[in-house]
Amino acid sequence: MTRVPAIPALLAFLTLLAACGSGEQPAHPMSSTTAAPSATAGAPLTPGPGGVVISIDMTTDPAGNNKFTPAEFTAHPGDVLRFTLSTGVHNVNFLADSNPALKPPPAPSPLLQLPGQAWDIAVDFPVGRYYFQCDPHALLGMVGHLTVEAAKP
Repeated sequence: MTRVPAIPALLAFLTLLAACGSGEQPAHPMSSTTAAPSATAGAPLTPGPGGVVISIDMTTDPAGNNKFTPAEFTAHPGDVLRFTLSTGVHNVNFLADSNPALKPPPAPSPLLQLPGQAWDIAVDFPVGRYYFQCDPHALLGMVGHLTVEAAKP
């Protein structure tokens, strides 16, 4: 009886598994397209009528503190949240279990690694207060809150 070495068999399986992917490619967070606000997170978005872009910086300061600036802010339907990496390696995630009114919550961003990379999220949330975090730095205090108010008159 011939034995197949475990490592070549495992490599063949992993290669086959990778080839069977869905073929879908995530939106590139630095693409130059603009679109109307939607539930799609990541791609650069243009605010809806009367909406604004709210810029949130993600940084690691020289002392090693990781933070969102601002960490608390208010938005309205039609606004766009633009999380931009300044320094460090960060992401943004509106956790489902911390935000039960968001069904579904926006997709978490990948880890942004290059200064200037951005992740846009359309504000199409119900009125309320929402928690977000940087996954690798949440326990170090890199968390924030978004308050969504009713549409502007």
